[in-house]
Amino acid sequence: MKERQHPSCISPEALLHECQISRTKSGGPGGQHRNKVESAVVITHCSGVSGQASERRSQHENRKVAVARLRINLALAVRSDHQIEKPSDLWNQRCRGQKISISPNHEEFPCILAEALDFIAQSNFQIATAASKLNCSTSQLIKLIKLEVLAFQMVNEQRKKLGLSLLK
Repeated sequence: MKERQHPSCISPEALLHECQISRTKSGGPGGQHRNKVESAVVITHCSGVSGQASERRSQHENRKVAVARLRINLALAVRSDHQIEKPSDLWNQRCRGQKISISPNHEEFPCILAEALDFIAQSNFQIATAASKLNCSTSQLIKLIKLEVLAFQMVNEQRKKLGLSLLK
């Protein structure tokens, strides 16, 4: 039986089938060309997590940005409910010689981030333990979560609750 993929890892097209999309006019300051039509996009996943974009004049461009933001927000909000035994093939492709190689702008970044956060959470926010399970160095794992400020803040908040020292 194949386990269900993390929602941040499914293709944008498949993800949109699990979402509700709304279009609005964006408020706030602007000039004569700002959002005279409904170009702002809010995409809400069935889990309640959403992503939105309104800074571009094109609804199509805002939709692409909103999907990317939704995938990051899903990576931050959704944790696996089962014990993960080993890193995924995608992780192994991105982590060689204990070094993680991915840009925060890459399409696969939300999936890699979600997997790292799942391992960190399952290791009770002990970064060294999670890094060992992920076959990467502790510093590389910290560097990865620092690429997304909210992920870094979330990990530090959990570490503080557990009485662990904060990551720097």
